[in-house]
Amino acid sequence: MTATRVPGVPVIEDGELISTNPATGAPVGSFPVAAAEDVTRAVQRAAEAAGWWAGLGFAGRRQRLLRWRALLANRITEIADLSHREGGKPIADAIVETASAVEHIDWAARHARRVLGRRRVRSPLVLAEFSAHLEYQPYGVVGVIGPWNYPVLTPLGSIAYALAAGNAVVFKPSEYTPAVGQWLVDTFAEVVDGRPVLQAVHGLGETGAALCRSGVGKVAFTGSPATARKVMATCAESLTPVLLEAGGKDAMIVDGDADLDAAADACVWGALTNAGQTCIGIERAYVVESVHDEFVAKVVQRAGRLTVGAGEGADIGPITMPSQLDVIRRHIDDAVARGGRAVLGGPEAVAPPYVRPTILVDVPEDAAAVREETFGPTLTISRVADADEAVARANAVAYGLGGSVFGRRRAVEIAGRMRSGMTAINSVLTFAGMSALPFGGTGESGFGRIHGADGLREFARAKAVTRRRGPSLLPTTTFDRTPAQVARIVKAVKIIYGR
Repeated sequence: MTATRVPGVPVIEDGELISTNPATGAPVGSFPVAAAEDVTRAVQRAAEAAGWWAGLGFAGRRQRLLRWRALLANRITEIADLSHREGGKPIADAIVETASAVEHIDWAARHARRVLGRRRVRSPLVLAEFSAHLEYQPYGVVGVIGPWNYPVLTPLGSIAYALAAGNAVVFKPSEYTPAVGQWLVDTFAEVVDGRPVLQAVHGLGETGAALCRSGVGKVAFTGSPATARKVMATCAESLTPVLLEAGGKDAMIVDGDADLDAAADACVWGALTNAGQTCIGIERAYVVESVHDEFVAKVVQRAGRLTVGAGEGADIGPITMPSQLDVIRRHIDDAVARGGRAVLGGPEAVAPPYVRPTILVDVPEDAAAVREETFGPTLTISRVADADEAVARANAVAYGLGGSVFGRRRAVEIAGRMRSGMTAINSVLTFAGMSALPFGGTGESGFGRIHGADGLREFARAKAVTRRRGPSLLPTTTFDRTPAQVARIVKAVKIIYGR
């Protein structure tokens, strides 16, 4: 029986997940839906491959990961076109996304040995007879549940680092972008001699739940707070550790001494790139009163000239997940009904499958458009007395993912006070492309980190090892110690730590 197809909405027909373009409804691909037993078998295959993969050592894994990096770099326009056809993402945005993902593969491959390799640890004087070292061991198999908004960069932020750490990976792409996910898996298979080190399992939420229960060593999830809670609860059944990135409501603070042209340009891009479907996108701006009106005018002027559509040259494409249109519409309508003003766009900007840029001012701080993740091409701009008020308002939501500060004299101080996992000064979103920096949030935005050294360590278990290398001068770990030896321990502790 054939289900009714709505452009962009995934459907299952005869056991196949059908992916379509959100703007045109054109089919992009079909993929077998993985039942729970299929997921379990995939994990079992991955566990066998993990032994081989870990056995390659850092050098062997680096070689293969760098080959994969080169393959993706040379086929960047191919994956960008697929992202455009399946998710509606403009080609230019898809190229920028893939370029950043390629850089992360490169960094993880090149730095895994330095970060995770065995290293000696200094012994304390009271245990001088022991040597110590620290090593990091892979979990074996890591489950990755990816999102649809950045279907290349975001999952590879987990996958590349998990692979570099010596794990095999079973990847469940979003049901909205299965073709992109399968493409990544298929290209990796070209460099690993047919071994199932990286596999994809396709389906809806049930497939993700099966992956959580499949016996993987860890699960990395990116998505909404509501789904993150379900993932965490399911993983808790088996005490499977999780890494959760659950979205954001990122703010930009514009101080009185900011370069307003640069701030407006960055704000428009940070808020509207990828049709606003960016977890670290700028959804709120708090602008010091002395420059507020000028900033708003510059933002409106820049945002107003952006083009919307499915064509290759469009700046803003369709909303990938059709149900998100209802959220965007609700936020705009609520903001206007409660006294906010649309200085660009407004309720009429929602014209499925598109939303035109919408800039809102005078929106109450308890409105949905300020407190809830909108995930669309909208922005609220609020007037504040000074940067201190801006920080207080920016920190007043439950999310804590990224943020931005534009200013000169106090910019570093303001950035440090923002409650977020990452903050960019005089730029937006740049921390996502800095491979050496960790990426993740706090509060409703989740916990754990991908990218950088912290991202590598996230996918490995710390293993501490001590080894006796001589007799004990101060025997502490035996019942045969004498009163005189205990007295010497007391004396040694006082000499070492008592001053």
